[in-house]
Amino acid sequence: MHFTVSAIIPVLERIVLTLWVGGLWVTGLVLAPVLFASFQRVFAGDIAGRLFTAMALLGMVCAVLLLVLAALRCRARLWRDWRALVVVAMLAITAIGEFVLASRMRALKQVAAQHAQDSGLRSEFGILHGVSSALYLSGAVLGLVLVVAGSRPAQDGN
Repeated sequence: MHFTVSAIIPVLERIVLTLWVGGLWVTGLVLAPVLFASFQRVFAGDIAGRLFTAMALLGMVCAVLLLVLAALRCRARLWRDWRALVVVAMLAITAIGEFVLASRMRALKQVAAQHAQDSGLRSEFGILHGVSSALYLSGAVLGLVLVVAGSRPAQDGN
């Protein structure tokens, strides 16, 4: 059996995309709800936060791999591949979620542990959590769009 780079790239793209998007959906729809249904809120939140951080790091690695594979597949036409643009959007969503929102939420949790009665901290945490959840869902839906559309661009390159 003879494999060419052009034949292997789409397979690698599907594997990486499956890992990333499957992880997003399992973490958000299965693991987090099970944690909160099974454990005390603070404990479940701590574990869920760690899972979401791990998923964000995995997602960023997957995004870079997908962009490299897309660049190899599309060569100079990468900017014309809407799938690559969706991956860039997902990468941005993931980075904002992890390095801006989740980072601030972790800081608020540390401060809140010392000031348990500060409703302003809880309010800010709640707002950040809502924005973070909406971004996470947006990224997961964009990933689902990629899964449904397939990893290869149409024959006309659009």
